[in-house]
Amino acid sequence: MRTAYFECTAGASGDMILGALVDAGLDLDTLRRELGKLPIGDFSLEVEAVVKGGIGGSQAMVNCGGSHHHVHRRLKDLEAIVGGSGIGPAPREKCLKIFRRLAEAEARVHRTSIDAVHFHEVGALDTIVDVVGAVVGLELLGIERIHCSAMNVGGGTVRCAHGELPVPAPATAELIRGRPVYSSGVREELLTPTGAAILTTLAAEFGPIPPMVLLDVGYGAGRRDLSLPNFLRLLIGESEPGPADVEMDTVAVLEANIDDMNPQIYDFVMERLFEAGALDVTFTPALMKKNRPAVVITALCPAGLREACARVLLRETTTIGVRWSLSQRMKARREIREVLTPYGIVRCKIASGLGGGLNVAPEYEDCLRLAREGKVPLKHLMDVARCLAVEELDC
Repeated sequence: MRTAYFECTAGASGDMILGALVDAGLDLDTLRRELGKLPIGDFSLEVEAVVKGGIGGSQAMVNCGGSHHHVHRRLKDLEAIVGGSGIGPAPREKCLKIFRRLAEAEARVHRTSIDAVHFHEVGALDTIVDVVGAVVGLELLGIERIHCSAMNVGGGTVRCAHGELPVPAPATAELIRGRPVYSSGVREELLTPTGAAILTTLAAEFGPIPPMVLLDVGYGAGRRDLSLPNFLRLLIGESEPGPADVEMDTVAVLEANIDDMNPQIYDFVMERLFEAGALDVTFTPALMKKNRPAVVITALCPAGLREACARVLLRETTTIGVRWSLSQRMKARREIREVLTPYGIVRCKIASGLGGGLNVAPEYEDCLRLAREGKVPLKHLMDVARCLAVEELDC
């Protein structure tokens, strides 16, 4: 399986992703020809060889005419552009998914609907080219699976259409929820909303470099000169394929034995672990030395969030040590669908089982809220949501 790994030690942006793809062997003329299928008027994509911090790479630049400046687009405009292009159906769906996630992030930040969002920088022509170019470029390189490192977000503030904003910018912060991030102390915006949207939408896993036979390496340059080499590194290799109906990833497993803590605190500890990015938290009864009753806290989290979750255990519990290990995980492919019930919209998790079959699980928090608002039994609402989801799936 041809695998791409993005190493974000200097963050990521749309043009850095394009530069890395070209530097790793993507034919620039072929990419230009595919981008020419977009109904967006005249523009050009140029790639220049640069050296930063003693490392050579490629810097991508999108040039467009004055008529494209300060264009404010809505999601429907971006969907019309991508939908009216001649790119293939698979990359077209991925592009639409990226733009929808951007719209959802902006909507949450501005407390409005996704249809009312004006895209300012995100709606600029160069960002459309960055998103479509990244998706099409990965397809042209034959990439079947994408992994990503923890993302360096930078620090300080950034000036945009809404004024001076903290880094990571609010939309970026929304997009990277649940993904491993850090700041190396550089007082610049390193991770842009476009870069965050592309990588968090397309990457199947965040963490260390996956096992693979390395074939190509590319460096996509950022525009500024920083205290560290301003490159997004792309590693391309061949890895062993997993089963078609499951996904594989690497997670950190953290454990701590507790025998001297007020039991009322456990609920708060679980809450804090989930806030830190834990995927699952369990409490297991145990007997320790001298047959003292105890609880083993186990937290499952993305590998890049290991330290953050360990700090929660050390800060919020009475333990003085945390064990951890990395573990390979096989999980059923899943997606979230919104189902309209007589009581309101309920999100349902649809998971394909290994070897066939579907698991349909209504989101508990959605059902709980609607049950309270409609004064209906929770079990009834969950049954209705599940039945409607199954009916929509025609299974």
